[in-house]
Amino acid sequence: MIEVRINYQGKDITSFQVKGHAGFAPEGQDIYCAGVSAVAQTTLLGLCINLSIQPEYRVEEGWLQCHLPTGLNREDMEKAQIILSCMEAGMLSMQEAYSNFIKLEVRRS
Repeated sequence: MIEVRINYQGKDITSFQVKGHAGFAPEGQDIYCAGVSAVAQTTLLGLCINLSIQPEYRVEEGWLQCHLPTGLNREDMEKAQIILSCMEAGMLSMQEAYSNFIKLEVRRS
């Protein structure tokens, strides 16, 4: 099972984590892992390219974690929220279609 966690503070997404494997096909051939990985990595790249302060992140085999940095100005926070909300929509859509392989958890504080 691929587990995706999106964390909010107030109305803003501040971090996300993706971990696990779908187990549908051998590693490197699993379409569910590839889909989730593509969305997560594209989100990370979008944040890195568009923000003046780089996000904090770690990428390992079967695991990606990303946190927005503290001290983002208003413009950067708005950009980040657009990118992150697109990721959330994509992950939600994949979970709805493939709930046997993808679990999305949204935490709000």
